[in-house]
Amino acid sequence: MVSRTGIGDFMTAIARLAAVSVDCADPAVLSDFYRRLLDAEVFFESDDFVALKGAGVMLTLQRVQNYRPPEWPGDVSPKQLHLEFAVDDLDAAEQQVISLGARRAGVQPSPDRWRVLLDPAGHPFCLMHPIPGA
Repeated sequence: MVSRTGIGDFMTAIARLAAVSVDCADPAVLSDFYRRLLDAEVFFESDDFVALKGAGVMLTLQRVQNYRPPEWPGDVSPKQLHLEFAVDDLDAAEQQVISLGARRAGVQPSPDRWRVLLDPAGHPFCLMHPIPGA
């Protein structure tokens, strides 16, 4: 029997997360950024799609015609995805991902706990301290 009543109840998974897909204008450029950030490897590659493995779940980058990067914060072109990356040292990690092509977002809600950056395609993502027990 599968219980859906709340915290602590046993649930049987119907599925497991296999991949996270990110829309972009140039999958080759964006996959290179995430490949270096996560020390992942290319699993599959075409002009319109790149799949990276080795980051826990597969990360795929796919070309979308007339791609518009999200605006963060804002709602003219809202973010459709937000990745969180656990790091041991926020300052060092921020400098490293900027050297890979990311840029710091103008709004930093809690920079002592997490840093908001934008990947080369404009997607916001955060660097954060590891969550205990996660």
